Amino acid sequence: MKRQITLASTLLIGLLLAGCGNQQQAGRDFRAMLDAEWERLMRANPEWASHRGDYRYNREWTDLSAEAIAARQAEVRTVLERAEAIDPASLPQSERLNHELFVRQYRVLVEGQRFPIELMPFSHRGGVQQEHEMVETLRFAGVSDYEDWIARLQAFGTYVDQHIALAREGIRRGLKPPRFLMQRVRNQIDAHIKGGAPEDSLFWQAFSGELAEGIDEGAAERLRQSARTAISGTAVPAMQRLAQFFDDEYLPALDDSIGYCNLPDGGEWYAYLARYHTTTDLTPQQIHDIGLGEIERIRGEMEKIIEQVGHSGSFASFLRYLRTDPRFYYKDPDDLLRAYLATSKQLDGELPKLFGKLPRTPYGVRPIPAISAPDTTTAYYQPPAADGSRAGFYYVNLYRPETRPIYEIEALSAHEAMPGHHLQIALAMELEDLPKFRTGLNSTAFVEGWGLYAEGLAAEMGMYTDPYSRFGQLTYEMWRAVRLVVDTGMHCMGWTRQRAIDLLVDNSAKTEFDATNEIDRYIGWPGQALAYKIGELTIKELRADATETLGENFDIRAFHDTVLEQGALPLDVLRRRIEAWVAEQQRSAGSPPAK
Repeated sequence: MKRQITLASTLLIGLLLAGCGNQQQAGRDFRAMLDAEWERLMRANPEWASHRGDYRYNREWTDLSAEAIAARQAEVRTVLERAEAIDPASLPQSERLNHELFVRQYRVLVEGQRFPIELMPFSHRGGVQQEHEMVETLRFAGVSDYEDWIARLQAFGTYVDQHIALAREGIRRGLKPPRFLMQRVRNQIDAHIKGGAPEDSLFWQAFSGELAEGIDEGAAERLRQSARTAISGTAVPAMQRLAQFFDDEYLPALDDSIGYCNLPDGGEWYAYLARYHTTTDLTPQQIHDIGLGEIERIRGEMEKIIEQVGHSGSFASFLRYLRTDPRFYYKDPDDLLRAYLATSKQLDGELPKLFGKLPRTPYGVRPIPAISAPDTTTAYYQPPAADGSRAGFYYVNLYRPETRPIYEIEALSAHEAMPGHHLQIALAMELEDLPKFRTGLNSTAFVEGWGLYAEGLAAEMGMYTDPYSRFGQLTYEMWRAVRLVVDTGMHCMGWTRQRAIDLLVDNSAKTEFDATNEIDRYIGWPGQALAYKIGELTIKELRADATETLGENFDIRAFHDTVLEQGALPLDVLRRRIEAWVAEQQRSAGSPPAK
């Protein structure tokens, strides 16, 4: 009997080891598939590859021909079929979350293929007319880097013509963006076709001043002459063709209707975008109602501050005071930039109080390029290069500093830099032993929800000691609550642009200039603005639940590290991970699990 038991045990161990070996091989095969798909994505999206610090395709633009778009969509469907055919149980435990996230991401991509966003190819906040700004993210360390940029300029004509062809097809199929947004694009095109010499072109930036160290003057002059030829012979004529297309065909075909529900299949399209950006199944109406509730709650907090500072007038009069009193604004752009720098440095010093792990990659603060500053938002963040060759950058808008309130600097810096986007995104990019798609996973609700949550964390880091800065933080929170209402309102409830602007102006200290730019952003980028509040509310709820459950055993640094340790996640996956962490903390503390 003893011999039989030993034999059975040996056989069982052998089967377990064989199963483990099979899992390891399945895991290697799955990783190979992910690596191959990442390589395909880099080849197919050269600008994105450059942005991430993969410079192998720096001579190319994305092929936007109808044939290439159809081929890429077919490849995505094929990859999804392959991934879905893999049984998660056949993979090692370490690969099952990767499989879940990959399949989920590609199912969403395939679902979105029925909505032809490529047929509305222009945006006033970026795109073909602002591709010159790519030099901000490129590496110019040797002759080949400059040659790559020249090759891109030489291919720019085809890239522009493909945009025109897509827009023509969009007009034919009734996919028309609002005319007033496209007029902004047309105004930006003008910056490329005014002036004469190639050296006056926005595309010349890489060649102004001294070139990279080690390039002799003969090589530098050869590069400059090639750039002059590419700019005057290809890039500028392409922008002239684009301007002519806008004037003769595109703008005359458009009107000023703003809602996605006015487009073919627009109601389903917007509902898809809401699900995509929030990673939830919330309907537009549910999101709208959440926003209304948040507006009421935050308004109450604002009223308390108005009473605290002794203002005797109405809410509206207090907002007018904030928008018009010179004490709240800088006149000089350089003074505004210095304030952003000082605030960012102050926040950096407080991070160890709330985080156990911080990113190795640094970040800097830069002005938003002058050509795009009038048409874009107050600030944005640019992630570092994946290979560590470029830091992250917090870009701040210095255009018309008299419209940029001092009282919003602390909240904005916390959101875009530390402990917001830079901390979260740089940590994600530094994660080891993860497939590359995980470091670039764009879960907007997580990324932007974390950014908004970080604004609140700044209070725990010693910021907002001035009641006006605290009001500025509430203004930023109100701004995101209003987004839930105006985005859904404009795109599927018949709201006008002016009604949306009025709601933002009436409930926050945002200036009308800034509010108009924000509302135009939501019109041109539907659904994205929903992610911030939905994500923040989820993270705050998870923290509150963990605090209540763990009591004195709750560790804020460990909580934050757990939220961030797997990079950006869909909100339901984040909830599952935090609930598992709380249960583990209870076991470690010897406490009974929560019912």
